[in-house]
Amino acid sequence: RVHEMTDGSVGYVHVPDMGAAGFAEFHQQYLSEFDRDALVVDVRFNGGGNVSSLLLEKLAGQRIGYQLRRTGAVEPHPHHAPAGPLVAVTNERCGSDGDIFTHAWKRLQLGPVVGTRTWGGVIGIQPRNPSVDGTVTTQPGFAFWFDDVGFGVENYGTDPTHEVEIAPQDAAAGRDPQLDTAVELALEAIAEGGPRQLPDLATAADLSPPDLPPR
Repeated sequence: RVHEMTDGSVGYVHVPDMGAAGFAEFHQQYLSEFDRDALVVDVRFNGGGNVSSLLLEKLAGQRIGYQLRRTGAVEPHPHHAPAGPLVAVTNERCGSDGDIFTHAWKRLQLGPVVGTRTWGGVIGIQPRNPSVDGTVTTQPGFAFWFDDVGFGVENYGTDPTHEVEIAPQDAAAGRDPQLDTAVELALEAIAEGGPRQLPDLATAADLSPPDLPPR
């Protein structure tokens, strides 16, 4: 849908959770999407986990150069850094490490956040002490503090920069105003930023051997 709306200029990645499956799903999609002119990262319904910092490291990368091979494509440096502006989409069903990811995205100023306030259940649990009938008890084991709101994400979540709800009539009609708004913001950012800076091959040194003198 994002490709159709933008003629392929905007990429899309959905991260279903912050566990092993979500980490794999992110990279399966990201490697085909990161080199587009902008990227929408969708963490709606994210079930949490503990890999948000690994994803943020990759998404926060800024291209400062390119590697030119004798054969093959031009490759960005840092490797796999996004090519253009970023927009996140979140909702009230994004929680735990999804809360952390969304707030960290805002704190790092990676781009707009579209949707609704996240769930607000940040304190993680440690499933242990199974009983003979298969029941497992859990204990709060991991709290989280940010340098701007302290422990304030717990029991509140984090607000989007652009609040957009999906009304029942939208869902019934198959409309996604949150995603539509994210795409609009991505296209606006592309227009404001202009074309991406690429190496000028005409300025590369010519190190080919000179012609031999006549004999």
